[in-house]
Amino acid sequence: MKLPRRLLIEIAANKSLLLFFGLMLVFRSAVADWMVVPTGSMNPTIVEGDRILVDKAAYGLRVPFTNVRLTHGGDPQRGDIVIFPSPKDSMTLVKRVVGLPGDTITMRGERLYINGTPLDYASTQEPAADNELPIATRGEQREYFSEALGDATHSIMVLPRRSAMRSFGPVTVPTGQYFMMGDSRDNSEDSRYFGFVPRETIVGRAHRVAYSLDADRWYKPRGDRFFSRLN
Repeated sequence: MKLPRRLLIEIAANKSLLLFFGLMLVFRSAVADWMVVPTGSMNPTIVEGDRILVDKAAYGLRVPFTNVRLTHGGDPQRGDIVIFPSPKDSMTLVKRVVGLPGDTITMRGERLYINGTPLDYASTQEPAADNELPIATRGEQREYFSEALGDATHSIMVLPRRSAMRSFGPVTVPTGQYFMMGDSRDNSEDSRYFGFVPRETIVGRAHRVAYSLDADRWYKPRGDRFFSRLN
């Protein structure tokens, strides 16, 4: 029985649509994706409501929907902003790489030491992102510092009135693992609490904000954060 031409066209269109969505899922799983950031652990670099772009091939190509690596790729570097499942509860986290394999990490009164050398810090004025923070955070006492980590400098936020782990270590990062921290040092559950992160579980590197919606302003888009680069 010969099918009507219109039905054949619809079947072909549906197959093309299914193929398109299948390829999109594979692409998002193995090459690049975006994720919504719901918490403030990376303030002021990343703000609640940011949709960040993630390069999933940065540390090697993977078999889609698995953690199996087809290529090794580059190794995570100090200062990289990476995505990984929490060793504690598998929740997807975004943090900054602070310690590489073999590094000895110490923290004394908010100041980081890597292999016995203190990082350079300088007090800074409120960054532009301060105006984008949630109302509750802007109601707290907060201080900003620039932190020189690796070849780049980024901003960190300190909330002195919060209860937090401001000193720890020294600890030595095992082979094949990394030490992660949030830029909001007193509002981040990171390697200080859940330990080291294995390289094979690191999903990718975040490099830009695709767009951002402000929940305190009826989810109004934040125009100044559109496609902005993450330091």
